[in-house]
This record gives sequence, C-alpha cells and structure tokens, in this order.
Amino acid sequence: MQVQIISVKTQKEIDAVIENAILKDMPKKKNGWQFTWSTLYKTEGAKFYKLSLINNSDQVEGILMLSIMYDEMVYMNNIEVAPQNLGKKGKYNNIAGCLIAYGCLKSFELGKNAYQGYLTFESKTKLIPLYENKYGATLAMGQRMFIEPEVGLKLIKEYLKL
Repeated sequence: MQVQIISVKTQKEIDAVIENAILKDMPKKKNGWQFTWSTLYKTEGAKFYKLSLINNSDQVEGILMLSIMYDEMVYMNNIEVAPQNLGKKGKYNNIAGCLIAYGCLKSFELGKNAYQGYLTFESKTKLIPLYENKYGATLAMGQRMFIEPEVGLKLIKEYLKL
C-alpha cells in the first residue's frame, strides 16, 4: 500500500510503501533498533509489515507486528520507527501514524464479531499520553489500550488517504 511520509528537512511528502515483511527485512538491534525483530519474527501466527521508501525497499523506515487474539481481535504486538527517524532530528515523520493506521485497516479486514475495527495493544507507560492525544487511543486497563473503529477510520483517512 502506497503512503506518504514527510521529510523533516524539506517538509515535503515522500512516496513510501507498506508491505509484508520477511525475515531478511527484520532490522537488527545492533543497528540501533529497540526490539530483536529476528526473534519476534519466529512468533507463530504473527504478521509483519515494513514501511520503506518506494525507491529503496531495503531501507526499513518502520516496522509493525500484528497478530490475531482469540481468533477475532487484531493485536498490535510491536511497532517501531527506525532509529534514524526518532525525535526532532529524525529524517522522516508520519511513519508511526502510517503503521498504526495500517493496523487499523487490518483490524477491519481481519477482526471478527464485536472486535471488527478495533486495534488493541499494550503501551509503554510513558507513551500512553502520546497514543491518547495523537492517535485517539483509549486506555482500557493497566497499559492495555485500544483504538475504536470510528477513530481508526479517521486515522486511515489521515495517514493512508483511503
């Protein structure tokens, strides 16, 4: 799926793509990533998606891990933006938003029954306000959060331009 991310330097939209990721796409912790993606990749039933520039699919700008819980609920196991895109000095913006919106889209496709359109996940404590304020997520209990269908549709429209 084609998306646009924002160049921090020029503030221009850059064409990017979200597509299925395979083992060779998994970023390495030694390259500054927080998660050991090659180990996570072995998780049974999980699906992985990478965001990369259209003209450079080998350079992963962000990655998303989704699974289905209880045969009906889409769960965002992990999401990570590439180290070169972190903070105010990052190279590109909108990567997390595009990946979260893609997770929301998948929740409409793969979610079932009362969970169709809901994206659930566990947040790090310090990121809870970000997920609430920037992405409209709701805190359920502890660190468990969810994005409800109406909010997911807004994110899809904003970040995926569908």
